[in-house]
Amino acid sequence: MKAVGYHAAGPIDRPDALVDLDLPTPVAGPRDLIVRVHAVSVNPVDTKVRAASTPAGGSARVLGFDAAGVVETVGSDVTLFKPGDEVFYAGDITRPGTNSEWHAIDERLVGRKPESLDWAAAAAVPLTAITAWEALFSRLDVSRPVPGANGILIVGSGGVGSIAIQLAKQLTELTIVGTAALPEGGEAVRALGADHVVDYRQPLDEAVAGLGIAPPGFVFSTTHTDQHLDEIVRLIAAQGRIAFIDDPAQLDIVSLKPKMLSANWEFMFGRSMFQTVDMIEQHKLLEEVARLIDAGRIVSSPAKRLSPICADTLREAHALVESGKAGGKIVIEGWH
Repeated sequence: MKAVGYHAAGPIDRPDALVDLDLPTPVAGPRDLIVRVHAVSVNPVDTKVRAASTPAGGSARVLGFDAAGVVETVGSDVTLFKPGDEVFYAGDITRPGTNSEWHAIDERLVGRKPESLDWAAAAAVPLTAITAWEALFSRLDVSRPVPGANGILIVGSGGVGSIAIQLAKQLTELTIVGTAALPEGGEAVRALGADHVVDYRQPLDEAVAGLGIAPPGFVFSTTHTDQHLDEIVRLIAAQGRIAFIDDPAQLDIVSLKPKMLSANWEFMFGRSMFQTVDMIEQHKLLEEVARLIDAGRIVSSPAKRLSPICADTLREAHALVESGKAGGKIVIEGWH
C-alpha cells in the first residue's frame, strides 16, 4: 500500500524529511478496524515527532493522527463498527500513523463520521475535539463548580481553543472569556461563542479584571503557558482548576498553593498509550461531537485543503505548520 514516512529525524527542508513508501497492508488485531483512509490532517505533534524522534533500527515511521475513511475489515472482537461504516478518529501515537492507504486502529478510539461533513472537513476535527473535550470535562471537570465562580478563560483560539469555546458554549452554562489580537480577531472568537474577548498581547490578569466580571474558576491554556502562567495564577478564583496542553519549559507549581489551585495536563494519546480501562470514552465523545456537528451546533473549518496525500504535499503541510502561519487545520485528501 502507499504510505508516507521518514527514516531519520530532522528539519523539514531536507528532500528526505518525508518520503513516499510502499508498505504491507496492516492486519487487524482482535479489536481493530482496518480503515481505507480518504483524508488526513497535520497537527503540531506530527512536526514535533518528525523533527526529534528517529525510528529505531533504520526503519521508517509513518506519521499522521487525524483521519477520515471507510471501514474495510474488522477484527474478531469488534462490536461497534462493520465494513462500510464511515468513520473519523485521531489515532494512537504508539502505532503506525494515518498517512497510509489503509490504517489499523482500535475501535474504542473511533467515531462515526459526521454525515454533514466531507472527508477533509471530518479529518480536521478529531484530535482537537478530543483534546478540548477531555480538557473541559475530564481534566477541569467543569460540571463540578468552583465555589463562587462561573467562568472559564480559554487561552488561544487555534484548533483546540476554537473547539473548546464551542463545546463550552453548547454544553455548559459558563461565562466564556476567549483571547485574540484585538480588535481584528475579536469578532471571530465571539462568533465561536465567547461572551468576552481579551487581548492576549496584554497582561491577562489586568485584561480579565477590566471586564468587570467575577474571576473565572477555570482556565484552559492551549498555548504560550510559559508567558501567561503568573497572570493565570493572579486572575483565577481561589480553588480554581487549570489545564494545559503545551510544554512549558518551567512550571512553578508552588505558586498555585496559596489559592489552592490544581494543575491538570491533557494529553489525548494518554488513554491509548496506557490502554486505560476507559479508552472507549474517546469513541463516545467522538460520537457526541459528530451529533453536535450534524445538528449545526459545532463547526469544522479547515484553514487549508491540499491534495493528494503524498510526501511532497505532506512536506508542504509540515512546513506550513512549523511556520506558525497555518491559521488553523491543514487537511490533505485523496491518494495520487
